[in-house]
Amino acid sequence: MPSGARTVRLMTTCLCDLFYDDVARATVEVLEHLGCEVEVPSAQTCCAQPAFNAGDWTAARRVARHTLTVFAGDGAVVTPSGSCARMLSHGSALLFEHEPDRDEAARLGERTFELAEWIVERLHVTRWSGRLERRVAFHRSCHSRGTRYAESALALLRSIEGIELVEVGEGEQCCGFGGTFSASFPHLSRSIGDLKLDHLLASTPDIVVSADMGCLLHLAGLARREGRPFEARHVAQVLRDALR
Repeated sequence: MPSGARTVRLMTTCLCDLFYDDVARATVEVLEHLGCEVEVPSAQTCCAQPAFNAGDWTAARRVARHTLTVFAGDGAVVTPSGSCARMLSHGSALLFEHEPDRDEAARLGERTFELAEWIVERLHVTRWSGRLERRVAFHRSCHSRGTRYAESALALLRSIEGIELVEVGEGEQCCGFGGTFSASFPHLSRSIGDLKLDHLLASTPDIVVSADMGCLLHLAGLARREGRPFEARHVAQVLRDALR
């Protein structure tokens, strides 16, 4: 068992519930492989980011307060979503800045970790066992900026035997999703996404990998409609598959 392995609570996220249930399963398998005991609170709903980004902070606070209740306590919370992790570690600080729940929200943010960050920065695992023969294009999500999320994921991917990480042009560029942005400004969202796809697919990867399901959902859907589909995988699925 790696030093620091412990019981963690898994925030599965809305996108796992609706589209990526296998990412949730893969996350559990990865964490258990590392010796963690995983709890999945059944009452969890959403991190409140959609309402927060849409400017409806009254609704966002209602959702966020439920999250504070569900994940109350002192234990670590791990999520396979950089955007949800950033909502709890950064967005909630703004949401509750002048609210009585401010300190509780800050504490939850401090003990919430994106999956790869948890593995590398907290469990100090920097090499991953197993093998996977794939050319991988890695997409850095906007929510990974100012964090160790992307670097942690890349460290793990590079350590897997058989994986070749290909160069991606304009690696910091947005995918165009932006949550509610893609619904409010669909034509602009598509133009940004098309440019991102051009860069991701230029090196003919076998799979496109990201730590954010929203980005993968947007890019894969856009590519499918345009007749240039690709295999999209979450970091958790790559780590799980390498063990098999």
